[in-house]
Amino acid sequence: MNIPSKYLENAVDQLSSLPGIGRRTALRLALNLLKRSETEIDDFSKSLIDMKHKIEMCSSCGNISDKNLCSICENSNRDNKTICVVEDIRDVMAIESTSSYKGIYHVLGGLISPMDGIGPLDLNIESLVNKVASQEIDEIIFALSPTMEGDTTNFYLYKKLQSFSPFITTLSRGVAVGSELQYADELTLSRSLLQRQEFKMS
Repeated sequence: MNIPSKYLENAVDQLSSLPGIGRRTALRLALNLLKRSETEIDDFSKSLIDMKHKIEMCSSCGNISDKNLCSICENSNRDNKTICVVEDIRDVMAIESTSSYKGIYHVLGGLISPMDGIGPLDLNIESLVNKVASQEIDEIIFALSPTMEGDTTNFYLYKKLQSFSPFITTLSRGVAVGSELQYADELTLSRSLLQRQEFKMS
């Protein structure tokens, strides 16, 4: 692809570094941005800079937030004795969109995957164990993707948490095996959550 400007080429390089964006799409986006006014570009750039520098991780659950505690953990109407364990923030958004869950969350930040060099110490697991050990928790819901990595993480968490005697459940298998939770449609995800079942080591 012959790009006649090094500045345009730099923009294409940056845009194509985003997941799912090829160079042709990146060029189309860059040319669209080139046509916009300076004010629009300034606003666009500022939104990205603000996102990077001002978003925080909730000190309690690991969700993204504009301050120390996210809006879910701050909400006194949420059931803070029920914890839904998810892989990342996209899963929080997916479950929240169903309006079927009223507890709080714990974001692991990934899944155990030895093939990718990701072990338990790379994830937000110890804070979950500390939370369950120090607070009165009625139920922990494993809402991880039904993949090999998700199942491995479930088993590891179960072994770490079972001694504290909370009721541990998992989503029903309405979510297809091998798929990622964030891509499940709202109805399927809602039913899987409402029809969750006790997690068993098997």
